[in-house]
Amino acid sequence: MKGNFDFVAERALARHSPALMRPGPAEAEVLAALSAASVRLVRTLPGALSRLCGVELLKVGIAPPQDMTLADFASENLCSYSLYSASTVGERLLSAIDAEAVLRLVDRAFGGPGDVPRPMPRELPMSADMMLARIETILAAQLGAALGSTTGGRPVILPLRRETDLAQLQPFARDTRVAMIEIAVADGARAPWPIRFALPMTALPMLTGMAGLPAGTRAPGPASDPAREPFAAMPLRLTALLVDTRVPLHVVTRLEPGQVLNLPIARAVPLIAGRQGKGQTVGHAIGHGTIGAMDDRVAIQMTQLT
Repeated sequence: MKGNFDFVAERALARHSPALMRPGPAEAEVLAALSAASVRLVRTLPGALSRLCGVELLKVGIAPPQDMTLADFASENLCSYSLYSASTVGERLLSAIDAEAVLRLVDRAFGGPGDVPRPMPRELPMSADMMLARIETILAAQLGAALGSTTGGRPVILPLRRETDLAQLQPFARDTRVAMIEIAVADGARAPWPIRFALPMTALPMLTGMAGLPAGTRAPGPASDPAREPFAAMPLRLTALLVDTRVPLHVVTRLEPGQVLNLPIARAVPLIAGRQGKGQTVGHAIGHGTIGAMDDRVAIQMTQLT
C-alpha cells in the first residue's frame, strides 16, 4: 500500500543566534593576546631565574611572537627541548634552551664564573639535566601566571619530558604552525642566551582565553539584552495567582455543583514568571498588580515590580 502525503511545516523548532555562528577570533587578535602575556612573563621571569644564577637580577628582553613551522623552530646547535602540558585547556607547548646557557648556569651553581667547556660536549651531563628540571619548573609556573592574567584562570602547566633531539620528542608534526616567543636573558657582560617557546597556532585561542569569542572581540562583552534577538521573541509563561488558600479535606470531598466557596483574593496579586509544574506554578514573582477589566477581558494593572 502506497499513499501520497503532503508534508507542511507546522512551526520552526529553533533559530540559531548569529552571534553563536560567527567564526572565532582572528589570528592577529590571539597573537596580540599572546604578546601581552609574554610581556607579563618578562616582568616576573628575571627574579625567578636570578635565584639559579646567584646574581641580584638578570636582564630579560623579549621579541614579538613570530609565525613559523616546527621545522623552522628546530636548532642546529646542541639544545634541550622540553614538552609541557597545559592541563586545564588540554594543549601542549614546547620550550628550547641552548646547551651553552644550561652549562653556564651549572658552572655558576657550583661557584664558578659561568664558563662553559671548550669544545662543547655532544651530550649534556647529569648536572645539566638537574638544572633543566629546575628551569622547567620555573618556566611552567611563570608562563602559567602570565597566561592566567589573560584567561582569568591560571592554566596548570606541567613539564612532561625533555630531549636534545627534537625528532625523538615528537611534540607536533614538523609542518605544524607555531607562534615562537624568544626571550633573551642577559647575564652581565656575556652574550645573552635565549629561551624560546613554541605554541601551536591552533592552541592559541584556548591558551589565551579567547576560544569561542567572535572575531573582533578581545574580552567577553556586556550582558545580553533581553529586548534584542535572539532572546526578545522567546516565549515566557506568566501566571497571575488570584488565590492561594487551604481548604479542609472534608470540605473538598463534599463539593457539589452550585456550591459557593468563599476565597479571599488579595488586593495585590502576584505575577509569576516561570513554568507550570504538576499541580503548581514553579517560577519567580516579578511583581504585583490589581485585578480589573479591559475590553471585556480580565486584566491586571501592575502596581509594583520586584
